[in-house]
Amino acid sequence: MNAKLMEKSFQSPRSPSTTRSRHRRKSNEAFSDVVKVSDNNLLLNDQNKYKSMWVRTYSSVWMLLCFILVVYLGHIYLWGMIVIIQILMTSELFNLLRRAHEAKQLPGFRLLNWHFFFTAMLYVYGRILGQQITHAVTPEKFFYKLATSFMKYQMVICYFLYIAGFMWFILTLKKKMYKYQFSQYAWTHMILIVVFAQSSFTAANIFEGIFWFLLPASLIAINDVAAYFFGFFFGKTPLIKISPRKTWEGFIGASVTTVIAAFFLANVLGHYRWMTCPRRDFSTGWLECDPGPLFKPEIFELPREISQVLPWKEMLVLPVQWHALCLGLFASVIAPFGGFFASGFKRAFKIKDFGGSIPGHGGFTDRMDCQMVMAVFAYIYHQSFVIPQYYPVEILLEQILRSLSLEDQELLVSKLKDVIDGRHLTH
Repeated sequence: MNAKLMEKSFQSPRSPSTTRSRHRRKSNEAFSDVVKVSDNNLLLNDQNKYKSMWVRTYSSVWMLLCFILVVYLGHIYLWGMIVIIQILMTSELFNLLRRAHEAKQLPGFRLLNWHFFFTAMLYVYGRILGQQITHAVTPEKFFYKLATSFMKYQMVICYFLYIAGFMWFILTLKKKMYKYQFSQYAWTHMILIVVFAQSSFTAANIFEGIFWFLLPASLIAINDVAAYFFGFFFGKTPLIKISPRKTWEGFIGASVTTVIAAFFLANVLGHYRWMTCPRRDFSTGWLECDPGPLFKPEIFELPREISQVLPWKEMLVLPVQWHALCLGLFASVIAPFGGFFASGFKRAFKIKDFGGSIPGHGGFTDRMDCQMVMAVFAYIYHQSFVIPQYYPVEILLEQILRSLSLEDQELLVSKLKDVIDGRHLTH
């Protein structure tokens, strides 16, 4: 026994350098494991990629068919589809931080979340719907007076609905539950900002013309599909750490495909009045309008380098196709960062998908992450670079005829006559 103790005492202690080298070795091994995992996460190396591809394709075809049907039905049905998607997205996000044990002790708290949701919906969509009602009925009708009164007091109504929810929240605070309740309160408001502040622009795009909704939404879908298949067959270089299945090959291939598709898809959609005409009321009938100069073909002469290769020297182009290139560039370069944000968000909460409503795709929030970013840009771009800064006489006349009574119209005519006569006398 003494010999063993002496033997231990004569053993040399571990030097700090040896310890540091072991730590370095462990860290290198860990890093190599991460690299291996990220390589295996690539679709190119996924053993079940063909099975997941068919599931994803099958659900995508069904979504596409349903979407085409809704587009055919028209503006109001598209807006209804957006509202349903918002409700499903909000439900998925509400469930993300919900704890079963705490929720049982707060039975009315979930109802409070939906109270804030529908208050935000009334605030965002109330003015849009009010304007559509005033365009749909004559000033003598009851609904016209109700809509104008609501538009006048909409902000007050929504404010007091919010204050009622705020007081409800304060009165339901429970001891030892403060942290959970305040975190849920903050989470609810963040959801409302993310869902409504972005996707409400989609409704505005729809009523400006289905073209300005369908083209941006289609470009995001095209970019997503192209990135998936380019990454599926050629992806080898990881693009970003928070989304390990994204590759540079998929990103670049999808970008080129999306920009090219934007140019030609705009030409196809721009030839249909159903797509280009704005909807000013709640009717679902066929639309007839002047498409405007953006949707009238013009002759474009091809550059000499291109005309030498192709058999023609000029082509018919809709001016809106040049705007479509800007939308395609944004959809392929900037909008995917909405998906990267969602990927990082899911990693923070250690979940694979926001939901399981769509086989092969996850939840509705997983499909709408890039769409929301694109909808905001499409609205801002349309308002800034497409809509003329002046109001055409036809639009002003239509608003006057729909919004003013016969007596007000006669009064307006007499005042305009006085103004014009006064200008003639000064000149």
